[in-house]
Amino acid sequence: MGLKNFFNKDKKETLNKGLEKSRTGFFAKLNRTVVGKSTIDDEILDELEEVLIASDVGVGTTVKIIERIEDRVAKDKYVNTTELNQILREEIAKLLAENNTKDLADFDTPKVDGPYVILVVGVNGVGKTTTIGKLSYQLKALGKKVVLGAADTFRAAAVDQLIMWGDRVGVPVVSKGMNTDPAAVAFESVRKGKEENADVVIIDTAGRLHTKVNLMNELTKIKNVIQKFIPEAPHDIMLVLDGGTGQNAFIQAQEFTKATDVSSLTITKLDGTAKGGVVIGISDQFKIPIKYIGVGEKTEDFQVFNKMEFVDSFFNP
Repeated sequence: MGLKNFFNKDKKETLNKGLEKSRTGFFAKLNRTVVGKSTIDDEILDELEEVLIASDVGVGTTVKIIERIEDRVAKDKYVNTTELNQILREEIAKLLAENNTKDLADFDTPKVDGPYVILVVGVNGVGKTTTIGKLSYQLKALGKKVVLGAADTFRAAAVDQLIMWGDRVGVPVVSKGMNTDPAAVAFESVRKGKEENADVVIIDTAGRLHTKVNLMNELTKIKNVIQKFIPEAPHDIMLVLDGGTGQNAFIQAQEFTKATDVSSLTITKLDGTAKGGVVIGISDQFKIPIKYIGVGEKTEDFQVFNKMEFVDSFFNP
């Protein structure tokens, strides 16, 4: 059985398991809210608001959800608390469906003139380099030729880790070592990708620069040298966020979207946290496609994100 078929077969089970902590934590809080009460009233809604915020859905998205439930309660006049779970699920699903971003069908990348270039950004510790390694594994399983660029040259560990992933997955890594010019690494990576007819070039970047201005300048410099080979590149600027950090992930998304043109998101480490609600809030608030999520340590636990599958697993394992 091929890697792709195996992954698709087990995807839902893996997603269910990966969201277990978030799901059980959320419903434990929800059950405490409705215990001993029969109808959805203002008190229930106030407590539900606290549950959603405590689950890191975010204030803005929580307000939207509560308002929608209030409208339904007003319309139906009498709504039993036993219906709250289903109503909540339906309203969150509708909210995410209104986000005009489209879910990916699989790990494949669009066909472009030359390699498809992905610039990966995010603070240190969110799983950026691991995300690159796992994405490379999935792309290679589809028969794609991948080149990696180790342009996070401020940390020796980042360079070494990417080289390790390249060896493990079987894809070449362009590296000039630590304390070298990141733009030079990006330049060589895209040149190698173009010369060797690679399908995808993925470039790791520094996780932290001292100010937002430095970050913006560094990313602009990298983009400028890439565009000497491929004017349309990078085709995707992917921001990696750690789902376990909850509201801090919102702050990181705000800062990086101000510093550069983020075009996609990857949310990692959802299996180790009860803060999976952050996915709902980030999808709603930023309207940037969440392409991938990490729901476990294994390479196969790195998944293409699907809004409705996520809601289904969050509410019904």
